[in-house]
Amino acid sequence: MALSPGSFRTPRAQVRGLGAAKHGAGHWVSERLGAIALVPLVLWAVYSALRLASIDYASTVRWIHNPLNAVLVVLLLAVGFMHMCSGLRVVIEDYFPNPLGRSALLAINVFVCALGGALAIFSILRVALVGI
Repeated sequence: MALSPGSFRTPRAQVRGLGAAKHGAGHWVSERLGAIALVPLVLWAVYSALRLASIDYASTVRWIHNPLNAVLVVLLLAVGFMHMCSGLRVVIEDYFPNPLGRSALLAINVFVCALGGALAIFSILRVALVGI
């Protein structure tokens, strides 16, 4: 019986470099950073929504004209849509075994999240800059 070159290696050395560990760490870190960034943004958004609930439309438009408010809303939308896209990607990768269907769903996920985020950000910027 001939020994293969890998037969003298430890089990850990034999599996090193195999599996999904090649790019998964970066996705994991980006998901966690997005979640951390969303905590203060969502708290600010809830506080702002409670304050905005009692004022009229013109006052709300004036509120969004404030550059700080406009930037924070855009950040909330951008980070939120990126976080949603990342989370849906994990669900699709984990629960759809068909490679072709998974690839199609991943492409649809990116397209829908990018389109939704772009439309939401455009709407906020339009109100903030033009003041409909």
